Order: sequence, then structure tokens, then C-alpha cells
Amino acid sequence: MRLLIVTLMTIMLSLSGLATSSAAPVPDYAKWGIIAVKETQTKYNVDILDYKHIGRTSLTANQSREQFKLWVRGKDGKEFAVYVNVDFNPSTQQLKKVQFSESDRH
Repeated sequence: MRLLIVTLMTIMLSLSGLATSSAAPVPDYAKWGIIAVKETQTKYNVDILDYKHIGRTSLTANQSREQFKLWVRGKDGKEFAVYVNVDFNPSTQQLKKVQFSESDRH
């Protein structure tokens, strides 16, 4: 029993050391990426297979756009790409709108 406890403690300490040393900073677009994923799942009722951040564009002084490409699979098994534009106010971080366009190409 004592050996089991020591082994478990060793494993836990090893894993906690790995988690702290390999933690990456959260990117600026993460908040908008979560919105893009959730809105896509709601609109299309799909499973998200892959996710790519395309980039940020400044539209005006009060509006920026984060662009994402999501590869999805519908309930019928069909796979396709959804490009998602998330427009927001960069000063207030207020969401303005979310736009979608579909593509069957990679």
C-alpha cells in the first residue's frame, strides 16, 4: 500500500511539473475563437474537426475582425469548411457580429 501511495505521488508530481513548464500563453484571439466555434456549432449543428486562426484585420478605429477556418462534419457525415468572421470593438471587447461562409474545399 505504501509503495502504491509513493508511486501515485511521484506520478502526480511529475505531471504537475510538466504542466507548468509546457503551459503556453493564451493568444489574443482565443476569446473570439471560442465564439466562432460555439456559433458554428449552433448554426450548423456540426462537430468541429479542425480549427485555424487566419488573422486579425482592423476595419475601423472601433471595429476589428478575427477570421477563422473551421473544418466540420455534419450529422449526415458530410465534411466542409466554414469560414467565420468575428467583428468586435477592440477597445471595449464588445462583440459586433458573426458572419459565416461555407466551402467544400480545403
